[in-house]
Amino acid sequence: MSIAGCQSRDPEILNRFLHNAEIITITGRSSGDLPRPRGTSYIIEMKTRKAIWSGVKTDPDCDVLILGGGVNGTGLLRELALQGIRCILVDKDDYAAGASSKSSRMIHGGLRYLENAEFKLVSEAVCERNLLLKYAPHYVGPLRTTIPITSWFDGLIKSPLVFFGLPVTPGGRGAVIVKLGLCFYDLITGKNRQTPRHFFLSKAKSLTEIPGLKSGIACTATYWDAWISQPERLCVDMAREACRVMPACAALNYVTSEKADRDHVLLRDTVSGETLTVRPKVVVNATGAWVDFANRTLGVETRFMGGTKGSHLVIDNRALYDALGDRMVYYEHADGRICITFRFMDKVIMGSTDIRVANPDDAMCEDAEIDYMMTTLKGVFPDLKLSHDDIVHVFCGVRPLPASGLDYTGRVPRAHHLALSESDNTRGFPIYSMIGGKLTTFRAFAEQVADTLLARLGKRRVVSTRERVYLGAEGYPKGEAEKRQWIGRVAAANGLAAERVAALLDRYGTEAERLAQRREPQWRIPLNALPDYTVGEILMIAESEQVLHLSDLVRRRSVITLLGLANETALAELAEIVGDVLGWDAARRKQEIDLALREARGRK
Repeated sequence: MSIAGCQSRDPEILNRFLHNAEIITITGRSSGDLPRPRGTSYIIEMKTRKAIWSGVKTDPDCDVLILGGGVNGTGLLRELALQGIRCILVDKDDYAAGASSKSSRMIHGGLRYLENAEFKLVSEAVCERNLLLKYAPHYVGPLRTTIPITSWFDGLIKSPLVFFGLPVTPGGRGAVIVKLGLCFYDLITGKNRQTPRHFFLSKAKSLTEIPGLKSGIACTATYWDAWISQPERLCVDMAREACRVMPACAALNYVTSEKADRDHVLLRDTVSGETLTVRPKVVVNATGAWVDFANRTLGVETRFMGGTKGSHLVIDNRALYDALGDRMVYYEHADGRICITFRFMDKVIMGSTDIRVANPDDAMCEDAEIDYMMTTLKGVFPDLKLSHDDIVHVFCGVRPLPASGLDYTGRVPRAHHLALSESDNTRGFPIYSMIGGKLTTFRAFAEQVADTLLARLGKRRVVSTRERVYLGAEGYPKGEAEKRQWIGRVAAANGLAAERVAALLDRYGTEAERLAQRREPQWRIPLNALPDYTVGEILMIAESEQVLHLSDLVRRRSVITLLGLANETALAELAEIVGDVLGWDAARRKQEIDLALREARGRK
């Protein structure tokens, strides 16, 4: 016998689970140390954030303290929890508040990294892209990608110079160079292929397929990568899964690491101001662009990071939306910078810039960047009527790139690595800093870091995540026909409209079936401003996903802000619902609305 979600026979771990769980279902369990959890087979509602904090205070010893709740940190938490390692994860902000929620939302092999001879990274990224397509299909889908090419032979001299590391700015990639890259791209996919092979189209066929595309092209090349709908929810899901399979683990947002001494790290809850100390055997710094800042609070001076900011626009323009169809256009601007534009739900995302920043907290999308991106897009669709009024949202993230003396930011290596700051006379535990990493390769990076930590802790790996489904992906329908059948079945069984079930499936994967079975009246009451959501759904997120601010809900538990839907009317309605759960008075609700509005406009 085991407690649902607790996959250990250790009495101490079971007691910790009982301390942290509010709703517990007792079930039978098959043999095996850590079997794969079935995402829809049980319900676990964790205690409030306050209760989790109290649990850490009562039991402050842990194997690994993870700083950072982005995709690297939560991916590592999941990886270690599955090996039975007790971890405590904290983030000074909300989960996925950094680059994880502010990237281009691409899951890609890194075609352009071939020019920098980063073959190992490209091979790893293509492999991980394929694994995400297979094991996280509710969030990650294939994306046809088309490259407009203006010449046949450009780059035959420059690209080899870039390849061999000479100080040359990339640019001018002709059809021959692109063909060589795409052939290699297809080759490394091998037998694990999840996408079709590339192909080229003539100028005439290209202009027919993509209305409004600039006429001065020689041809187009098309290949497949992938996109991710909700990386923020993926991070939350990985934290949830970690705490299910290893109930002694804990994850907390809005908690800072203040200082370290011989055996302890002081943590501060930025909401209540309360502090506590934890005793880790190892600290992992997974704070992305903030790695050097976080190390400094622990008394370690490092110069690991050299992040660059990437700004993006979300556009509502029907002509552009229709012209793109189901493809991303991946194009080169006159300065050699690679840009992208593709459909995202009912809008279009385009970007991005690549500008060095000294402090990631200061990063924001400047007006000059908006003008630059609009100019690049007009260079590809010259007759498109596009104005600033079409922009519904702007966002800016900082890439966690390693420090580099390179003048051209596009040449900075994109590979990830682990840096060790060994224990010393004042600090009895080592600090491992995760340098680099991205949405595509987070699992591989987490796996590599976990193996290093397991060796240090004298533990062995008992579970592989390589072919492990993510929460919400268990039993996910394959293909559009099967998806329609799934939606129809769940809708009929629960008296819901097919559109409502489809929305839940898109947001939560196959956990949507459990949510569709909810019978509380508020689950049938749609919001006035956002009829795609119900009162019950918003209540669930606010109550069970550590929402502390309205912006947590609209930016990092949903895509409300990203799609330009976080207007004053919608935010006021949401603030009433969330405020009732979190005990906000009228002044606090107004404060939260103002903050969310400011962030929706791309301003801090």
